[in-house]
Amino acid sequence: MARKRTAFITIGESPRPDILDEMRPWWDGSSLDIEEHGVLDGLTPVEIERLAPGDEDVPLVSRLHDGTEVLLAADSVHRRVEEIARKLDGGGIDVVVLLCTGRFHGLTSKGILVAAGPVVDHGIAAFADSLPSIGVLLPNEGQMASFRCEPAGSRRFLLSHASPYSGDRWETAARELEEADLVVMHCMGYTEPMRRKLAQKTGKPVLLARRMVAAAVAQVL
Repeated sequence: MARKRTAFITIGESPRPDILDEMRPWWDGSSLDIEEHGVLDGLTPVEIERLAPGDEDVPLVSRLHDGTEVLLAADSVHRRVEEIARKLDGGGIDVVVLLCTGRFHGLTSKGILVAAGPVVDHGIAAFADSLPSIGVLLPNEGQMASFRCEPAGSRRFLLSHASPYSGDRWETAARELEEADLVVMHCMGYTEPMRRKLAQKTGKPVLLARRMVAAAVAQVL
């Protein structure tokens, strides 16, 4: 079997071993060559600061090499992701994986594109008809007002927030989500230990974005 070239795009700085090390077991045994690209790769602190969200921007959350959390304006990130995708189109990449659950409408690739946002949102939609309410954990409070899960229509969502990179809001978030029938951790930064912790505190089943995306990637390798 020919080795598949797979490019992972993070909206922070690459590489992201904190994400890929948890995802790799899902495709152990597959023949693939991995390369990573980051929206913030090669940028100076001043250039990164220019991508920060303003009052009217939807914030996206990621991290730098040293683990520091960074907030970015969604529109600015979208443009830079499109630039990376266009460059990858000329490089013989078989699969492109976008490691961000934000909405990136119109993003295309000559290879197979696995965008985390649609994977997670359609996963939510698969449960929506059978559950009265679904809890969604977001990484930043500023994302709550604009959150939509289009495939799930107007289902009842209970929203809360806790950053995977900073702060300690887990106790509060768990209390805010404990009335939901199912909880979704809607950010690629959330880890499996975080998932187990939230499941224990809420007593509810919890879906982890990176596991959902890893399973999708495994299907196309």
